[in-house]
Amino acid sequence: MNHLRRHGWLLATLAVALSLPQLAALCGQDFYVSFASRLLIWALLASSLNLLVGMGGMVSLGHAAYFGAGAYVVGILSVEAPGWSSALLVWPLAVALSALLAVVIGAVCLRTRGVYFIMITLAFAQMLFYIFTSLTPYGGDDGLSLAKRLTLPGLAMAGDATFYYVVLAIFAACLTALGRLQASRFGRVLAGIKDNEERMESLGYATFRFKLVAYIIAGALAGLAGALMANQNAFVSPNMMSWNESGIALVMVILGGLGSLWGGLAGAAAFLVLEEVLTGFTTHWQIVLGLILLAVVFFAPRGIAGLFAKQP
Repeated sequence: MNHLRRHGWLLATLAVALSLPQLAALCGQDFYVSFASRLLIWALLASSLNLLVGMGGMVSLGHAAYFGAGAYVVGILSVEAPGWSSALLVWPLAVALSALLAVVIGAVCLRTRGVYFIMITLAFAQMLFYIFTSLTPYGGDDGLSLAKRLTLPGLAMAGDATFYYVVLAIFAACLTALGRLQASRFGRVLAGIKDNEERMESLGYATFRFKLVAYIIAGALAGLAGALMANQNAFVSPNMMSWNESGIALVMVILGGLGSLWGGLAGAAAFLVLEEVLTGFTTHWQIVLGLILLAVVFFAPRGIAGLFAKQP
C-alpha cells in the first residue's frame, strides 16, 4: 500500500509538472512558469548540497561558490566569446570548471572535520566572492547582464515555457542519477563514512577519496544549477557566491529532509512558496520561516520529504 501511495504521489507530481505551463496560461498567471523554473534550479542546488550534508555528513557553508562559478562561466563567455551561444557547449564547460574548482578546494577542505570543515568551506567561498567582486571588466559587485539565453538545437529557449521544460528534464535526469548513486555501493560507503568514518577506515576504505568524489559531484551539480540560473535571470552577480546563498540552500536541505532523495525539491518548494506567500503579508517573513524551521527540526526531524517516506 505504501509502495502504491508513493508511486501515486510521484505520478501526480509529474503530471502537474508537465502540465504547469498550460495550467498557468489558462489562469493567466504565466509568471508561475518562470517561478517554477527558478524553484527547480534551487532544488538542484539543494539536492547537490544534500549529497554532502545528508548523505555524507559534510556540512558546507561554501557550496554557493560552485553555484556562482557555473553562472560566471556563462557570463564571462557571453562577453569574451559571444559566438559560443550553444548550451550544449557552455553548460558542460560550466560543470567541468566547477568540478575542477571542487577538486582543488575539496582536496584542502576535506583534510578537516566538523566545525573546521564548515569554516574553511565558508572561507574559500568568501575569497571567491571578493575575487569576482573585484573583476570590474565583468561588472564587479554590480554583476553582469546577459544579452540573451543560450540556444539549444530546435528549441526556442527564449520562451519561458520551453526553458522550463529544459530545466525540468535536466533536474529529473540529475535526480535519477543521484538516486542511483545513493543506492550504489558508493552511496552505501558514503553513508557508512557519515555514521562512523574511523570504522570504515579500519575496514580498508579510503574514506578521503570517497568524500572527495562526492564533493566533486556536488560541486559539478551546483555549477550546473548556477549555469541554469544565469540563463533564467539573464544576469550573474558575485552575490551568487555569498554565504547567504549557501545558507539558503542549507535551510532548504533541512526543511526538505537530510539524506532524502526528494529533500532538495521539497525544501526548495517549501522555502520559495513560503517566501512568495509571506512577503505579501510582511517584510519580516524570515521570522515566520524561522519558526517553521524550528517546528520541522523538533517535530519532523526527517524533513518534509520524510513525512511521505516509508517508516522503518
